[in-house]
Amino acid sequence: MAHFSRLVFLLASTGLSLGLTTGAAAQTKDLTPKYSNEFLNIGVGGRALGMGGVQVGIVGDATAGYWNPAGLLNQKHKYDAVLMHSELFSGIVKNDYAAFSMPLDEQSAIGASLIRTGVDNIADTRNLINEYGYIQYDKIQYFSVADYAVLLSYARRIAGIEGLKVGANGKVIYRNYGRFANAWGFGIDAGAQYDKGNWRVGLMARDITTTFNSWSINADEFKGVAALNDSVPSNSTEITLPRFVLGVGRTFKLPGQLTALVAADLEMTTDGQRNTLVSSSAVSIDPKAGLELGFKDLLFLRGGISNFQKMEADQAFDGKGGWRGQPTLGVGVALSGLRLDMALSRLAVEKQGGSNTNSIIVSLGYGLK
Repeated sequence: MAHFSRLVFLLASTGLSLGLTTGAAAQTKDLTPKYSNEFLNIGVGGRALGMGGVQVGIVGDATAGYWNPAGLLNQKHKYDAVLMHSELFSGIVKNDYAAFSMPLDEQSAIGASLIRTGVDNIADTRNLINEYGYIQYDKIQYFSVADYAVLLSYARRIAGIEGLKVGANGKVIYRNYGRFANAWGFGIDAGAQYDKGNWRVGLMARDITTTFNSWSINADEFKGVAALNDSVPSNSTEITLPRFVLGVGRTFKLPGQLTALVAADLEMTTDGQRNTLVSSSAVSIDPKAGLELGFKDLLFLRGGISNFQKMEADQAFDGKGGWRGQPTLGVGVALSGLRLDMALSRLAVEKQGGSNTNSIIVSLGYGLK
């Protein structure tokens, strides 16, 4: 247990110190916008999203390539694959994900993940009216705005420290805004997990070296249509600063062949002050909590809460201000290597005279021995 206590302290202090250092340095840069590459922070997998995105310390399937590559060594089957589809904002935004993982030997494993988030069939009506003032519907052109990421993952057990695993991702990012602009990006993630009895601890460092997106702008597409006070964009480089997530989880055995997995994550961002429970110019911390109840490792009921934000009374649908969290629910079935997971997430989007927007996420996983 002494190894366990020292590792928890080491992971926490390392993540916090790196976050403070990077956050301070970020104040001197003008190419580090908040929410850069934010499509990579939506989350993947019905199980994970049903638990509020709490996975860093407990993940153990092909989705570990996204949440924490060290978790690839926890998968129960030799080969594991996951597919997911979700639709956000009443189906306007499509979010798709696919992953595959396998061991190389008893000490190491590899995985590959593909993520796409996009809006398709956007109408370009700039040429709708011809030079004579008449509408020509055949002049309407359509384009898509989509973000892509490929993650290649590697994980390895650390010899001499039982239960300790480390992993890393190399990721390639492509962002396309139709004929108007596109960008290529590259970055590295690193993670670690430590298991001791029923306890699991993890640390994930995303964009640990900072991730660079190099934008190429087709300026000709903006000429003649930009507002008088708007400047035409130019080629530029965008930098995504590191993000650190510290996670812990514990499994309990309950009567009647029931189990309970309780987990929590602390997500630390370093791109400036955010609307989170712990907020400063150096680092902002957003806590998450999740619960999974299982019956015979066959049926699962999940819940979680995350994304705590302080809302003003005039911005809230019910007219009451204060701190609000984003609740999630999920169910899962696992049978003969096949896993079907569904999650229901209420997005933090409100409309006047309407209700919050719900999003249903479905993922299918299969493990082959």
